[in-house]
Amino acid sequence: MSVLLEVADVNVHFGGVRAVDGIDFDLETGCLYGLVGPNGSGKSTLLGALSRMTNLTSGRLVFAGEEYQTYSPAKTARMGIGRTFQAVRLIPGLSVLENVMLGGDARTAGVGIFANWLLPWRTRNCERSCREGAMEAIERLELTGLEKRTAGMLPYGTQRRVEIARALAAKPDLLLFDEPTAGMNREERDEVGEVMRSLRGQGLTQVLVEHDMQMITEVCDYVFVMNFGKVIAQGDPEAVVADPLVQEAYLGKRGSKNATA
Repeated sequence: MSVLLEVADVNVHFGGVRAVDGIDFDLETGCLYGLVGPNGSGKSTLLGALSRMTNLTSGRLVFAGEEYQTYSPAKTARMGIGRTFQAVRLIPGLSVLENVMLGGDARTAGVGIFANWLLPWRTRNCERSCREGAMEAIERLELTGLEKRTAGMLPYGTQRRVEIARALAAKPDLLLFDEPTAGMNREERDEVGEVMRSLRGQGLTQVLVEHDMQMITEVCDYVFVMNFGKVIAQGDPEAVVADPLVQEAYLGKRGSKNATA
């Protein structure tokens, strides 16, 4: 397999806090990676750096051979890097279809208002392409029949699926999931897991931040474990979960005054 993303000595510091501290790894095309760790370990900050929504203190990011650590989030999205967020970020007053179409628009935007005015046919083609991509994503997330429903009126778990559909509508080459199943029941989580497996089968590279270790071991090919901004373990999911260092990071040393449940 070819390397899609190279992360080289990436650091994100906030004053004296080293939220991401010297991270190095490569992601291969078509694999599904897990990124786990206790709260505050730096997982979401790292996703922010990879999607360029968080500035790096230092380090290099190379996607499909192109160095992009100075790019804007919009340019990064157009490169083919998509993501979801811990908190639902839908526009509640828009319909499900309109929200999902915004994902496709993120990949095709950037031409400018004057180009759209001078080339109206291009605008129509872009809208048609966005609509088709949105409907495909809606079907994939089993949201068919909800296209006209107002997104803000849907149950929380359904809103999470709409957000995933919006990310897929951009047709990314790398998709970063930040706790996509938060607030879902087991059946809903299993459905999202099936979607991820299907996407992997289609060659999409994915990174999943998730606290549900059962889901991590069931769907991921490879797992990175973070603690205090560093990768402390990596490898096969089941072997990593059984690693004493990983168990200590989650549970604390047995008998330690700082141990948490």
